[in-house]
Amino acid sequence: GMTNFDELFAGAVASGAHVGGAAIAATADGVIYEGGFGTRVAGGEAVPADQLFRIASMTKAMTTAGVLQLVERGAFALDDEIASVIPEAADLQVLDGFDGDTPILRAPASAPTIRQLLNHTAGFGYAFLNANLGKYHEVTGIPSPLMFSSTMFDLPLVNDPGTVWEYGINTDWAGRVIERATGQSLGDYLRESLWGPLGMTHTTFAPDEAVQLMPMHSRLPDGSLVPNGIELPSPPEVHSGGGGSYSTVGDYARFMRALLRGGELDGTRVLSPASVDLMFTPSLGDISLPEGINSSDPALTNDVAFPPVPQDFSLGLHLFNVDLPGLRKAGSGDWSGLTNCYYWIDRASGVCGAVLTQALPYFDEGIVGTALGFEGTVYAGL
Repeated sequence: GMTNFDELFAGAVASGAHVGGAAIAATADGVIYEGGFGTRVAGGEAVPADQLFRIASMTKAMTTAGVLQLVERGAFALDDEIASVIPEAADLQVLDGFDGDTPILRAPASAPTIRQLLNHTAGFGYAFLNANLGKYHEVTGIPSPLMFSSTMFDLPLVNDPGTVWEYGINTDWAGRVIERATGQSLGDYLRESLWGPLGMTHTTFAPDEAVQLMPMHSRLPDGSLVPNGIELPSPPEVHSGGGGSYSTVGDYARFMRALLRGGELDGTRVLSPASVDLMFTPSLGDISLPEGINSSDPALTNDVAFPPVPQDFSLGLHLFNVDLPGLRKAGSGDWSGLTNCYYWIDRASGVCGAVLTQALPYFDEGIVGTALGFEGTVYAGL
């Protein structure tokens, strides 16, 4: 029952795994558990259930849903080249390394498509995961994509499109596809087509200055979590479809429940069942997911090892193709946010959940442990 959840989170705070956060679990029909836990800073105010979080890459699934809506409406097709919507994408080049400090660039073997943006096979990367890109940022002075600057669209590809899965700014390009196709900012489009219809009243790319955010924290070598002073640009220059949104557990659960329900919530349809299926269908084909994601910036993320079980990537989500004992069932979709935010959507069991916090580096052992403990508690109660 509720006591189990409250005990779990109280224990996580007492152990030092967390300063604070918020969590939710829900079915197609309603919310099982929703609550804040711990404090915004050690000894500070309690985290309320409707705390706004920087949800980072949890933005990606919502941007993906927006792209699929526009495919339904005939604005473009999934296998259209990006350049059919964003002409300057025709000039994209692949970074093959460096001659001294001079980037070695060449034309890609094929043109990246909109579908490839949604499953991370378009060829883009992230500097904090790719040393070549890290060096490219250094020699050009282009800021990190996490600064939400339009210069992220000047970054090269790191692979030929359609050849490997590499996590990167693919979904930022997908957000830009939405903007070009509609003539709206990504935030205005999503508010009109996704957030508004689903009653997600808190979700935004530019929070009101009056809203109290939980400070970003860093895990120190001694295991303590301390505020690190990191502030994201607000309002941002670019609405980052890959990582720039802010949301609450309640809002995000409304999005997840709509996916559990085949694209509809409370009588309002935002996606066709076929589009929702694409978000839960393996899409990589002959391209294998790597064994994990290696960090090139330990302050931002730890290395991430994928468990050694069958998995894939859909359009927008990571998929487990097997049941995880005591946890989610085969066919479940999930992803997370760099700020140590985690969610899963299990259509077979009809349940979804999320645990949000604000800490670096990503894939923190204690915080991941809490998220798995929460998930186990949810399934034990079903």
